[in-house]
Amino acid sequence: MPEISSRSWRSLLFFALISLQFISGFSDDSSSSTNSAKGETPATSSSNTGSKVVIISIVLVVVVLLSFFLFKLWQKKKREEQYARLLKLFEEDDELEVELGLRD
Repeated sequence: MPEISSRSWRSLLFFALISLQFISGFSDDSSSSTNSAKGETPATSSSNTGSKVVIISIVLVVVVLLSFFLFKLWQKKKREEQYARLLKLFEEDDELEVELGLRD
């Protein structure tokens, strides 16, 4: 059964962190001027961005875990199919031996 190497985990983490940096880079800086007109403090804007990052991080983790479990389920199904094919192959072989009179 193939295992995921630590190198692939590190690269996955690296790309996840880079994508989080892009999310914070896309935030609208002009909102600070409109927040002061509305009476919001910059801390509220910062916590709003922080909550977005947390939500996106949670969604990313859920997607990764879901894909991991679906991959494991696919592997298990594939293994069972191969095992069933192997058993069928040997069953047919036993019937052939009986027909040829090699076995009773």
